[in-house]
Amino acid sequence: MQLRADQLPAHLERGLQPLYVLHGDAPLLVLEAADSIRKVARQRGYSERESLVVLAQFDWRQLLAAAGSMSLFSERKIIELNIPNGKPGKEGGASLQAYCRQLPASGVLTLISLPELGWQEKKAAWFAALSEAGVVLELNAPPLAELPGWVASRLRRQLQSAEPEGLRFIAERVEGNLLAAHQEIQKLALLYPQGELSLEQIRAAVLNVARYDVDSLREALLLGDSARLLRTLQGLRQEGEAPTLVLWAMSEEIRALAMLQRLHRPPNEADWRAVRVWGPRQRLLRRALQRLPEQLLNASLRQAAKIDRLIKGALAGGQADIWLEFRRLALRLSADGTAVRRNKP
Repeated sequence: MQLRADQLPAHLERGLQPLYVLHGDAPLLVLEAADSIRKVARQRGYSERESLVVLAQFDWRQLLAAAGSMSLFSERKIIELNIPNGKPGKEGGASLQAYCRQLPASGVLTLISLPELGWQEKKAAWFAALSEAGVVLELNAPPLAELPGWVASRLRRQLQSAEPEGLRFIAERVEGNLLAAHQEIQKLALLYPQGELSLEQIRAAVLNVARYDVDSLREALLLGDSARLLRTLQGLRQEGEAPTLVLWAMSEEIRALAMLQRLHRPPNEADWRAVRVWGPRQRLLRRALQRLPEQLLNASLRQAAKIDRLIKGALAGGQADIWLEFRRLALRLSADGTAVRRNKP
């Protein structure tokens, strides 16, 4: 059974299931969901807890042994299994399937934590077995467009609120770092009384703790969000990200868009496979295809090739010019292409 994070409280009120699987790209949300399950379990008499972490050379027999061993002083037990890399391997996959086939009788609650899973892991037999045997929650950080609403809901928990501009200010400074967002919101509760927070109060309290990565860069590029693109590029530069990785991330999206644009028709499933694009990313590329014409994309590929030569030292200009070229490329891709349709770049 699949559940959303907001469905978990009502689910726990109805009763506990013997198996829960938590996975996603937001460790804070995974931790909070696990804490909620543990809290309810403790209230219902699960007083014993055993934790297992799957590292190299992990003995999967420990999982079955944990389920079969109960303390003399406890009738109910929580078994927590953490798989940090999300890849149990062949033996682990077989062990998880066997465990699902013979889930322990009432008295044992199993809580499995995983990181963000790729499409291959989600289609694996072991994950399908877990999904059929228990409750699965995918806990991902909200995208930037939804982050102000997430911040507002957190403020409501501490009886505070903010105007949309204040919520956006917080969201932009904690983008990609929900744990830091949680800490900043808690700090607002310590600094200010309950009620509405002014933008000045928020500006004075909230640090710039955004975590920038190339996935955020790719999303901003496809959305054509120039402010976010430039902000992310600056953040990546300040964090010392390698220009080669930044160029690869941008070029991958430009190349895929250019290939799809040359079709002169809406892409079908075979087209998506050809450019190796799956899932939610297809929606972002469809939007970008409506905005970016083929001519602009071809010009962007030439500009990316120029940046590649700069990075390799084949052109004069030096390292300082590389990030300026990234900014120019970002601004080109943020336009709607109107000027490119009229004039060849």
